[in-house]
Formats: sequence, C-alpha cells, structure tokens
Amino acid sequence: MLYHLLYEWLYKVHPSYSILNVFRYITFRTAYASLTALALGLIMGPWLIQRLQQFQIGQHIREEGPSHHQVKAGTPTMGGILIVVSTILPTFLWADLSNPFIWIVLAAIAGFGAVGFADDYLKIVRKTNLGLTGKKKLGLQIAFSLGIGIILVWMSLVGAYKTHLIVPFLKEFTPSLIWENLLSSHYFFILAFTPFLVFISFVIVGSSNAVNLTDGLDGLAIGCVIIAAGALTVLTYATGNARFADYLDLQKLPQVAELTIFCGAMVGASLGFLWYNCYPAEVFMGDVGSLALGGAIGTVGVIIKQEILLVSIGGLFVLEALSVMVQVLSFKFRHKRVFLMAPLHHHFELLGWKETKVVVRFWIVALIFALFSLTTLKLR
Repeated sequence: MLYHLLYEWLYKVHPSYSILNVFRYITFRTAYASLTALALGLIMGPWLIQRLQQFQIGQHIREEGPSHHQVKAGTPTMGGILIVVSTILPTFLWADLSNPFIWIVLAAIAGFGAVGFADDYLKIVRKTNLGLTGKKKLGLQIAFSLGIGIILVWMSLVGAYKTHLIVPFLKEFTPSLIWENLLSSHYFFILAFTPFLVFISFVIVGSSNAVNLTDGLDGLAIGCVIIAAGALTVLTYATGNARFADYLDLQKLPQVAELTIFCGAMVGASLGFLWYNCYPAEVFMGDVGSLALGGAIGTVGVIIKQEILLVSIGGLFVLEALSVMVQVLSFKFRHKRVFLMAPLHHHFELLGWKETKVVVRFWIVALIFALFSLTTLKLR
C-alpha cells in the first residue's frame, strides 16, 4: 500500500520528491516491514493477552506430558493470532500488491491459520486437548496446499513459475515434476501435473505439521521460526536478484524478490511474539500460530524452488517430526519406545534438562542447520 502510494503514485508524478525513491528498494521495504511487524507485536501483545484471559481462552495441558508442565494450565493460548496479524498488515503496507506471489503467501498464512484457529477453538469449547480430528485437520491442510499448487501450475503455464526441482550440490540435475509426455494430450493434460501437486502438498503440509509438533516448550518453536524465516529472507532476495541468481546458479524468478518483504515481516512478527512467549510464557501461539507459520514457510520454500533445501533450513522441525514418526512406528511394530517421550524436546526434558536449556540448545541446532543451508548455495 505504501509502495503504491508513495512510490508508484507520488514519486512518479512528482519526481522532485527524490527521497521517496527509496521505496523502490526491496531491502529498504523489508527492513521497515520487519520493524513494523515487531512494533505491532509488542504493542498489541498486552491487549491480546488481556482479551484472551477475559474470554478464558487458556491452554489445556495433556496429562501424558511432563508433569511439571501442569503449572502452565490456563496460560492464554491462540496467541498465534498476533503473529498472523503482525505478518499480514506490514506485508500489505510495504509490499508490491500487484505481485501474485505476495497474495499466494498471504493466502497460505491466513488459510492455515484458519485451520489452526478452528482446532484451537474446539479445544477450548471441549476443555480438552482434542480439537479437529486428525482426518479433518489433514484434509483441510491438503485442500489449501492443492489450491496453492493449482495456482502455481497456472502460473507455470504463463511462464511466471517453473515446475523443475533444484537439488543441492547437483546444479545440472533439475528433474521436472510433471509428466511432460502427457502435456500434449487433451484427455490427460490435467494428470500431467499430478506429481507436482502431490509433491508440493507433501512439502507444505509437512512443514505446517512439523512446526506444530515443535511447539511444546516456551519460546522453542517461535525461536526456530525466526531462524528459518531469516534464512528464507536471504534466499528469496537472492532468487529474485538477477546478479545473485546468476552467481549462485539459481533459477531466475524476478517476481519472487518481493517475498523478501513477507519473510522479513514474519521475522519481525515472530520476534514480537517471542517477547511474550519466552520462559515463563505469558501466552502460547496455539495451532493458529504454528500451523500458519509452518504453512507459510513451506509455501515460500515451494515458490523459490528450494523444497529440498527446506529440509535443512527447518532441520530442527524435521527432527521433531521424525522423532514422533519413529516413536509411533516403533511402538506399533516393536511395542517399544525409542525415546522417553516424543516429540524430541520432551525426551531431553525427561533426561533431566531444564526447559530453558532444551530451548536454547535447540535454537543453536536450528541456527547450525540454517547456516549450513545457506552455504550449500555456493557448493553446487
């Protein structure tokens, strides 16, 4: 909005206002989107926490979890509303709203946030840790992911997006995610895009649920989101910048650069939320926050063609999700547990680590994963 008002309208009509030329630069708008999101989070936080307390929207702590977590019962949840709003509004203010990718990521964070909101609301009404059934939640997530995929398919047909896959360390190997031999068929044209739709749905839904599983300790998930979103901010800018894309041998997607502003806003909003979510937490993000952030991270990864690298960028999230899968499969087929408790952060708690130690050390691991991911851009 400010980009269109102050640059495209005011500056271009009145070039004498040369100071307004800075609004054309993505780096400038990203910085201010981050600061705006941070300010919104810090200012709106106390008001939202008070409202959640008034409506008695408190977190139910699962009984099978670590016993010392029971003292957190009643802490306001659904604080993820603060993150979603603090990400969307600055993006509206500072981004080029004529860019279709901006609307895709905004739809992703809002759509997955809506699924999380419904899940949180049902938990509160039922006063249990059970919200939407697993099938309903997964079905809605897949539906939103397929919607994003269909839009990207259409954009690929007009040349604004590419359906090839980038594989780290193998710059010459860029397999297509569509059955190209079916493109010429009138009867099977739609089926040609099935592999692409299945793959990106897996990436986005997996990302959303991985962040959700990580959200179990004060500040853990949001701190890791800040690190992952920070890495994506660098990647989106490099992918959309012709000089950096050539140097790093990335697929050139000029319009993708505008997503840097969205990622910057997500970093700022997450920092603002961490102020109130750090130990001891005054508010929890709930599914409305974790599903929204995970869905947004997955969508950005798909758009910038870094789906595989996303596994490393969000490596801590992947470890948390894998720990749950391993635990479930081991108990089902071997009737034995691999971990004392899953997700992984609870395992270390039961080993005797303090909550704050688990959180900070997991942040360090997340940072190592993110830094390693950025180094792979040159090692190709």
